[in-house]
Amino acid sequence: MQTKQIRLRRVQNLAHDIMVEMNSADKQKENESYRMVIDHLSRAIGELSDPSGDYSLDYVEEKVGTAHYKIFKNMKKLTPLRKTKESAR
Repeated sequence: MQTKQIRLRRVQNLAHDIMVEMNSADKQKENESYRMVIDHLSRAIGELSDPSGDYSLDYVEEKVGTAHYKIFKNMKKLTPLRKTKESAR
């Protein structure tokens, strides 16, 4: 797989984790951190939905990674994103 595909797959996995957690935690939906998560995810989606097809994978990774951290407070899953980003430079 190409580096870009690997990075997108990791972003997809983080987004899936977030979706599962947000759908299972009914009592926390009004929590401020969840609003911040939604903000970060909507910005990432906005970036990916650019009709010209131009988007910054670094930006998308940053926003989804931040959203994931806001929920799970776990940097361990975000480490592969950093390694892949550094090797792409």
